[in-house]
Amino acid sequence: MFRFARINTPWLKNSFTSWFVEKYEVNLGEAERENVKDYDNFNDFFTRSLKKSSRPISSSLMISPVDGVVSQAGNIKESEIVQAKGRKYSVQALLDDKSLDNGCLGSFATIYLSPKDYHRIHMPCDGSLVSMKYIPGDLFSVNQRTVDSIDQVFARNERLV
Repeated sequence: MFRFARINTPWLKNSFTSWFVEKYEVNLGEAERENVKDYDNFNDFFTRSLKKSSRPISSSLMISPVDGVVSQAGNIKESEIVQAKGRKYSVQALLDDKSLDNGCLGSFATIYLSPKDYHRIHMPCDGSLVSMKYIPGDLFSVNQRTVDSIDQVFARNERLV
């Protein structure tokens, strides 16, 4: 998929992107570039930027850093996060950091981005990103069927933390 997403042959990338927009009901009216022909390749489209007016930020609500649907949310108990249907994984595995305390507490939310969703992450409040870590891994889909059937899928997938 990596190579295919970067093909820039006009008829191929335009046909596939148009099919994708129709199949997944992507709202290109929110995008800075509304015509699929204006994207260099499918990856350029998939990571498209939105018009500033597309996501006004409320000062009185809880704000998500991504478009999507909350699939799980709750308290972290004894360093475990619920994946789905009783399946759990550890904070240590997710962050790839065995030095973390096993008694890690807090809250979590898992937000599922479907194919039609905008795939950029924003920080909707003041702050600075001070570090991040790339963790190689599998490339499993994270749709509900996969999440329900593969143990620790989020801790096994490639990710940036």
